[in-house]
Amino acid sequence: MVLQTERITDLTLPELDCYARLREPQLYHLFEPEAGAFIAESPVVIERALEAGFRPLSFLLEEGQLPVLEQFSAQFPSSGADGDERIPVYVSDMDTLSGITGYRLTRGMLCAMRRRPLPDAGQLCAEAERILVLEEVVNPTNVGAIFRSAAALGMDAVLLTKGCSDPLYRRCIRVSMGTVFQIPWTFFGEDCKWPEKGMELLRRHGFKTVAMALREDAAALDDPGLNAEKKLAVIMGTEGDGLKDRTIADCDYTVRIAMAHGVDSLNVAAASAVACYQLGRR
Repeated sequence: MVLQTERITDLTLPELDCYARLREPQLYHLFEPEAGAFIAESPVVIERALEAGFRPLSFLLEEGQLPVLEQFSAQFPSSGADGDERIPVYVSDMDTLSGITGYRLTRGMLCAMRRRPLPDAGQLCAEAERILVLEEVVNPTNVGAIFRSAAALGMDAVLLTKGCSDPLYRRCIRVSMGTVFQIPWTFFGEDCKWPEKGMELLRRHGFKTVAMALREDAAALDDPGLNAEKKLAVIMGTEGDGLKDRTIADCDYTVRIAMAHGVDSLNVAAASAVACYQLGRR
């Protein structure tokens, strides 16, 4: 791949639509029936995406970031079928870029990238011992923060139910600091609907399921029996309402985080960090 730099001043160029005018669902469906596109922001995040094998479509950056981008070029194929592919690099000053995006870029760099087909949930289960399951967690900031905790604190994979925010939405990626590219994840497919088929899949692969829920009869998070389990799937619920009653009833364990000072609960992102720290241990 060869980087091809183009300085821009015209904010209406169609080449900039993916950065300035297309919404997340439009990017998702951009290349249908194939997987669509997403936007990665900041050099650290973009580098993690490249290391994970995602293919860049173009870059948009503040001119002072050109030397940083050139460091990434070592990760591009230098020969073969991709050797002559040209990747546009749109460069401008920060004020112009702020006009395109509506805000000042984080570390002055964006990259449009191709999505890849998602792995099969069963494949992830077969290769993991600690899985975090998200049930209808809709806030992209929470999903991004949860991924960062899962990656940092010992989880092997993340499974998401229908209704969760897409981990490749720009805000999710940014909040996760690119850890969405470092930990395997996928959605439960139409042939593995949650909770019935999803629970069945987890059990078939030897997982004990742990519902994180505010129940008086719940076990303590540091119950030694939990970490003694060879394979654990820790299930976190949607903001506000938490896990559905049916999901809790189907789980092998119900666990709560002990609270003090009359606080009734933690935000799901904060709760995920506590749960991953304790239950990600082997």
